[in-house]
Amino acid sequence: MGNGLERGSEIVLRKCLDLKRGEKVLVVTDDEKMNIGRALYHKAIELGSDAVLAVIRPREVSGQEPPELISQAMQNADVVLCPTSKSLTHTNARLEAVKAGARIATMPGITEEMFCKGPISADYMEVEQITVKLAEILSNAKQCRVLTGGKYELIMDLEGRRGVASTGVYREKGASGNLPSGEAYIAPVEDRAEGEFLVDGSIVGIGQLRDPVVLRLQKGRIADIKGSLGAAVDKAIPDNILSRTIGELGIGTNPMARLTGVILEDEKIYGSVHIAFGTNITFGGSIKAPSHIDCVTLKPTVYIDEVPVIKEGNLMISV
Repeated sequence: MGNGLERGSEIVLRKCLDLKRGEKVLVVTDDEKMNIGRALYHKAIELGSDAVLAVIRPREVSGQEPPELISQAMQNADVVLCPTSKSLTHTNARLEAVKAGARIATMPGITEEMFCKGPISADYMEVEQITVKLAEILSNAKQCRVLTGGKYELIMDLEGRRGVASTGVYREKGASGNLPSGEAYIAPVEDRAEGEFLVDGSIVGIGQLRDPVVLRLQKGRIADIKGSLGAAVDKAIPDNILSRTIGELGIGTNPMARLTGVILEDEKIYGSVHIAFGTNITFGGSIKAPSHIDCVTLKPTVYIDEVPVIKEGNLMISV
C-alpha cells in the first residue's frame, strides 16, 4: 500500500469513522476504484476489524442501486465504506443500512489524489461546526434565493424540510455521509422551485465545465438548458420526469476542497452551492428516481429568508 493511500485510510477509519477493534467492516468498491478499496480493506484488517472487500460492477448512473446481495450485507455491517465510480449515497441500500445502525462513508468518484491529500485532510472539527450551523439554518428556513452570474435568480421553497449536515465525522450508530465531506444540504419542496441557475463549476456526467450553462426551472422541473454545452448536459440527465425534478440544495463547507471535475470534491468547495435533480427520498424528499445529478456553481450569493448567508462565494455566518 502506498504511503498516501495508507495515510488516507488511517484518517478515514480512525478520525472520521472511529473504527473499533472487532467491528464488522464492509468495503464496497468497483474495478475503477479498486486501489482505494483494497487500501481501506487492508487498513481495516490492520486495525483489528473483521473486514470484507466486495467488488461490484460499476453502476450506470449515480443513485442506481447496488446488487441486492450487497444491500443485505450493508445492513449487517457496523461500518460501510463505498469508494465507487458512481454514487451509492442516494440509494435505498444506504438508507436501509443506516436504519440498521451502520456507520457509512460513501466516496463516489474519489480519486487517489483526493484520497491522499486535499479535502480528506481538512480540519473536520472546523468543518463540523460550520456544517451543523448551516444545516440548522436550512431546517428553520421557509425560502432560499440563489443569485448566480449577476443576473440569474432561483427561488426555492424549503418550508417543512430538514437540513442535513454532512460533516465528515460519522462516529455514532447510523451516521452517514460522503468522504471527503463538508456540506449542508436539504430537499426543497419539489414543485415550488422557480427561476434560473447558472452552473459554472461541474455537473455529474459532464465533469468540469469549460463554459457555463443556465438551467431554467418551472414548478421544480428543468424547462430549458442554455449554453454551448446545453445538449451535452441534456443528454447526461436521464429522460425521466423525476430525474429532471429538483431534489437537493447544498452548500459546500470544506476549505480544502478544490474544483477538480469530480463532484464528490467540487460540491464541498467552501461557499459553493449545488442543486441536484432526481432522488431525494433518502433525506426527506419525495423523489425516487433512477439518478441523482448534481450541478455546482462557485461564487453564488444566497439569501435564506432574505438574510444573506453567502455573498459571491463568501460564507457570512459564524459559529
